[in-house]
Amino acid sequence: MGWVWSKADAVSPVALPSGKPGLETVSPSLKPSETPTPVGKVLGTEILAANNDTMPIMSSSWRNEDERTGLWGGAAIWFTVHPNYNGKGAIWGNYVAFGQLAPDIPYKNTAAGLKEAAVQAGSRAIVGLYDKNAQLMKGTTHKVITVGGHPGHEIVARVVVKVPKLPETYSTVMIAVVDRGDGTADVSIADIAGSTPAWQNVWRYKVGQIQIKR
Repeated sequence: MGWVWSKADAVSPVALPSGKPGLETVSPSLKPSETPTPVGKVLGTEILAANNDTMPIMSSSWRNEDERTGLWGGAAIWFTVHPNYNGKGAIWGNYVAFGQLAPDIPYKNTAAGLKEAAVQAGSRAIVGLYDKNAQLMKGTTHKVITVGGHPGHEIVARVVVKVPKLPETYSTVMIAVVDRGDGTADVSIADIAGSTPAWQNVWRYKVGQIQIKR
């Protein structure tokens, strides 16, 4: 797994044009704040990304959840599979997020660019959902997809799960990157417990219903 971080190139200072004589100097009382990172939300039966693109939720049995896969302007939903599996209140379940590819991940609308973006988004998601030492099982697959006429790329990988008292040995992480046609891409991430494989095809069906509204 690789996690790409990019830094903005340094820029040379540029001289400002002179103002008209007698122009008053304004001293603002508050410094301008940084632009906050956009966030999406779950609205009714849809996950609404900050860019207004939508993906249908998996079903009414899924609830809102914090987005923690590193998507830009994304939102997420959750389905509990194992409640209180350790007798101490711990829960384990399935997770789906939808949003935009983070702007610090390089992206090009080519087959290779979509694939690389999916790899980077997936790596970041696995670190966010598990940790940097998460292990993948053999058999990761890649597939070219099309969503509403927009090219995309899908990755399916299995993450080794070793949690005491948890009746799961792996989870299936699925990544779909879809080109938006404006130099950016949408991303959906699914983390499905190994014991509930039926949700995988539900996720694929919902990815096929992503609406790009730029």
